Amino acid sequence: MKHTFLWAMALMLSVSLHASASSQAAVTKPASELKELTLMLEWFVNPDHGPIIIAQENGYFEDQGLKVDIQEPADPNLPPKLVAAEKVDLAVYYQPSLIHGVANGLPLAWAGTLVATPLDGLLVLDDGPIKSLKDMKGKTIGLNIGGIENAILDTLFEPYGFGAKDVKLVNVGWNLSSSLMSGRVDAIMGAYRNFELNQLAIEGRKGRMFYYEENNIPPYDELIFIANSKKNDKDAIRRFLRAIELGTQYIVNNPEKSWEIFRDYSPKKLDNELNRRAWFDTISRFDLRPAARDAGRYQAFADYLQENGELKKPINSDKFMLDF
Repeated sequence: MKHTFLWAMALMLSVSLHASASSQAAVTKPASELKELTLMLEWFVNPDHGPIIIAQENGYFEDQGLKVDIQEPADPNLPPKLVAAEKVDLAVYYQPSLIHGVANGLPLAWAGTLVATPLDGLLVLDDGPIKSLKDMKGKTIGLNIGGIENAILDTLFEPYGFGAKDVKLVNVGWNLSSSLMSGRVDAIMGAYRNFELNQLAIEGRKGRMFYYEENNIPPYDELIFIANSKKNDKDAIRRFLRAIELGTQYIVNNPEKSWEIFRDYSPKKLDNELNRRAWFDTISRFDLRPAARDAGRYQAFADYLQENGELKKPINSDKFMLDF
């Protein structure tokens, strides 16, 4: 009986050592054997990209047999075009914009989720004249990039008997917060709750946001990964999303340490008070299951856009979501 026990223990130790060696081999896999993937962000690196940077810095991509080249676009309009043209493998993008792109014939598809809730909303100054959405009639709204603002505003204001045509829209570029604080506009949209609210606070002002998802607008994913719908490597994308999942888990479990890792990725650009505040406000927004596919949720938002005149005809979510 003793010999049997010792033999079993030896066998278990051998298996354990073999597993450990295999794991170590994965970590130290030669760069020449790694699958190369190009990922283009939708804009410059910021806390919204936390899981990507942590996956890169903690070696999770390499553990999955990947070498990921993270790129920042010179023009925020480039990522979907480059994915469609097969110039990059993946890009960070927006769910509403993906649906628009597919409706316009671009070969794009959802390939995973990064930020699983809306970050946008209609933002006003807390000490300003706007106390309720009903106060917005006849007021001026600043925005940066046009898109689905008419559908959004019609939905927000419908309970109060007016719509998008009853407000003035002004393109303020990237000067959202300053335009609001200076009084140039009464409200801004395209402002993120994890950034602009903090930016106002740093400037000594307090903002109030009317959240889309609390005002009859279907919930959507703010940031997603997109791939070419006709030519893609599902196995590589699956491994990429596993690394993103591990990055997200690490952030949730180690918020302070992960902030330090993220900050040190590019200290000159990232080590500031706004990014620090945004980091901790974004953690609860990251998708813990980036590969989870919710076709019904995407269909509901596509139907919303079509019913509100943003799409010329209905679109089926099965046509723009990869299935793993």
